[in-house]
Amino acid sequence: MSLANIAYSPVLTWANPLLTNLEFQSLIPLFGEHPVEMGMVGREEEILAMLGNDRLYPQMFAAAFGNSTPPISPQNSGNSVANLLRNPVSPAAASVITISNLTKALAAFQRSLISFDSPYDRYRYRGETNAISAAAKRGEILFNSENLECFHCHSGLNFTDSIQHDRLAFQEIAFHNTGLYNLDDQGAYPPNNPGLYEITENPADMGKFKVPSLRNIALTAPYMHDGSVATLEEAIEHYGAGGRTITTGKYAGVGRDNPLKSSFINGFSLSPQEKQDLLAFLNSLTDETFLTNPAFSDPH
Repeated sequence: MSLANIAYSPVLTWANPLLTNLEFQSLIPLFGEHPVEMGMVGREEEILAMLGNDRLYPQMFAAAFGNSTPPISPQNSGNSVANLLRNPVSPAAASVITISNLTKALAAFQRSLISFDSPYDRYRYRGETNAISAAAKRGEILFNSENLECFHCHSGLNFTDSIQHDRLAFQEIAFHNTGLYNLDDQGAYPPNNPGLYEITENPADMGKFKVPSLRNIALTAPYMHDGSVATLEEAIEHYGAGGRTITTGKYAGVGRDNPLKSSFINGFSLSPQEKQDLLAFLNSLTDETFLTNPAFSDPH
């Protein structure tokens, strides 16, 4: 998933409702072992030494954090990763270059990744009637129709139904099964990626994943939680079919018949022109200002 507008997301990652804090979440790719991503377990001192020996980072950490800051308290503690926050490793006890401050710096940067200047934003919210094409305008109508049902899940300012901001009375959090798999005719997903079920162990949560934002979606292929759909055209075809059919192999099954599938995934028919209109709308969500912002380039 894209990190654009991640500050507005009340839950992080595809299917873990416990990961709600960017500072804590950053420890998972750094130090997580199931699966190993960056493989930094046991190399904490090496990370801090690398930052301490950098030409710019010592001054930048000192400017941001002063002489000392208390470690953050993640909501989801109780494992070795959380202990890193409670007991930051540092070459010198008074150093501001700590694992705790490292995660704060990463999270602060991520919260600055704001994307609200697409052609669609200029059309819909700023009155620029010609900011998007006639085809994209038709595609918007299709997107918001009861025939396609897209808007139920890809809703609001960030085109997702998991959202938080000051104008909401409460956080909105949702996970959905889109009929991508149905291994046993009872809704099973691949055992290495079963969705929300992995955390809750509730059979009804099999195959449920967070709905990603559609902002800049034309640039974030491949699609779905496991990257198994290569193009936007194929993604539309998946939803048009009401679920994916896999005819051979260990993942064979008829996703359309998945009994745990969201009630919004019913299938639909589009003419070739309507499909192109829908693609034009999705492409209008690309924010070139965000993509070329020099503030997000290499600070060195």
